[in-house]
Parts: sequence; structure tokens; C-alpha cells
Amino acid sequence: MLRFRMAALAAALVLPASFLLMAPATGQQKITIGVSLAQDDNPFYIAMLRGIRARAQELGWDVATVSANEDKLKQINGVQDLVARGVKGILISPIDAVGVNAAYDAAAAAKIPIVSVARGSTSPSQTIHVAMDEKQIGRDIAEWTAQKLGGKGKVALLMGPSGAPTFKNLGDGYTEVMAKYPGIQIVFRGDGPLTRERGVKQAEDALVAHPDLKAIYTANDDVALGAMQAVLAANKQTLVTGMNGVPPALRAVKDGKLAMTIELNPVLWGRLGVDVLAQYLKGDKVEPRVFIKHVIIDKTNIDEKLPRT
Repeated sequence: MLRFRMAALAAALVLPASFLLMAPATGQQKITIGVSLAQDDNPFYIAMLRGIRARAQELGWDVATVSANEDKLKQINGVQDLVARGVKGILISPIDAVGVNAAYDAAAAAKIPIVSVARGSTSPSQTIHVAMDEKQIGRDIAEWTAQKLGGKGKVALLMGPSGAPTFKNLGDGYTEVMAKYPGIQIVFRGDGPLTRERGVKQAEDALVAHPDLKAIYTANDDVALGAMQAVLAANKQTLVTGMNGVPPALRAVKDGKLAMTIELNPVLWGRLGVDVLAQYLKGDKVEPRVFIKHVIIDKTNIDEKLPRT
């Protein structure tokens, strides 16, 4: 159950070799692409930007970035600035699926392709979405958790921002599977920003309300690390699951403090975003959604996933 769709997701990443190895154009004006990610200080987005820069450099492209930091108006203004600079394409991880649609409209009006990476948008002006299979990831986390709990126990859900469909889809996949286990109860649910501080606070609230809580689902590793902190402080054995596979989370899995995380490899995700944009700019056909593969990381495979030192 945990890995039955991995092959399908991996297949979605198979792009033509000639495209992936595409060399920078010669004798032409250098291409500059714009990047607007949802957060500047989140380890996931820091790694994603590193992947974007590395792949762009290989193609001989320049990268112009603008800051958003979970501020919708700031993200809209930043994208409008990129449009004014005349970038050839934009990679964006939208803060909200609807709230930053004006950014997509600005790009479309200037005939600039705008590719969503990770989070997606409802805007009809979205050119491509380089996505994860959100519902399936939620299903896989739930199935893993249900097996660890033996099909019994109380569970808390610490979701992501309420306006982002990514986190709704993850939660929908999770609850879909948990509904098949009558012995498991979802007793707490909270939305909010993807911060460690919020993970601490909501996990504390959930543990106070339900001292016998058996598992906490979290929308990303920052929230997971906060929830883990609350669990340790309360001296509980509550399982905490994360997502994104950032280095601090991997170390926590290795130490036995975090039960599991999902590897989405933000560096490769950033590189894939650049590759998809390059394919589009070449005039090649690109599917509206391209999936990044995901892998469950727990104590059984953590050693092979830890960064080499």
C-alpha cells in the first residue's frame, strides 16, 4: 500500500533525454527567469531554490528572485516586478491557491509562462503545475500510521494553511484511509502556518485535550519538529509524522524522535521546475501537471537517506 504508486509517479518524471541534457543556447540573449517561493527561511524552499539555481546555471540562465514570506500581497507585487523586468518565465510556489491569482494574471497578460512548483493555483493562467500526488501521499502517511498503531488509537491532524489546496488534498487522502479503520479516531484538527512554533502550540493543545493521543499528523517538517518538541516535553510516546524530508527532520528520524517523514527532495523538485519551464520555452508539449515522486522515510531506510558527511 505504501509504495504501490511509486512506479507510476516515477514514470511521470521521465522526460526526454535530449531535453534533460539540453545545453545553453549560444549566440542568443541570455535568458533570465523569475522565482517567487512562499517562504525565504523555510529549509524546504531554501533547498528548492538551490536546485533551481543549479539547474539554471547548467542551462546558462540567470535567476531573479523576489521575497514573499507568506505575505500574499508581497508575492503579487514581487511577481509584477519580475514581469516588469521582462523575465522569460516564472517559477512560483503560491502562498494561496486563490489569493495570489493576480500574480498569474500579470504573467499571462505579458505572455510570460508561470509554472507552479509544489503548491498550485486555481488560476486559469497557471501554465503548468509541478506537483506531488497530494492525496496519495496523505493516504500513504495514514496507512503507515494505522499499521504502526495496530488500527487503534486517537489521532490529531495539524494541517497547513487553510487556503492552500495542497494541504486540503493531503488531509483528504489521510482521512480517506483512516475512515477504513473503525478503531482510529481523529480527535483534533487544526490549520495554520507552517512553523515550528505553531507545531508546538497545537500539539500541546491536542495533548492536553487528549492525553492518550497516539499519533500526530503534520503538514510539513517544521510543524512536525514543533509537535515532536511538545511530545518530548510531555514525556509521551505519541508518534509524530512529518513531510518534506529536510535535514533536521531526517536527523530526528535517525534519533528516534520523529516517527517518519516523506522525502520529496526539494532540490530535485527545483531542478524539475526549471526543466519543465525549459521544455515549454522550447515549444515542446508539456502536460498541465507533472508529478515529483515521493518516498516514505522511517527507521527502516533512514541510514541511506541521511546526508553524507
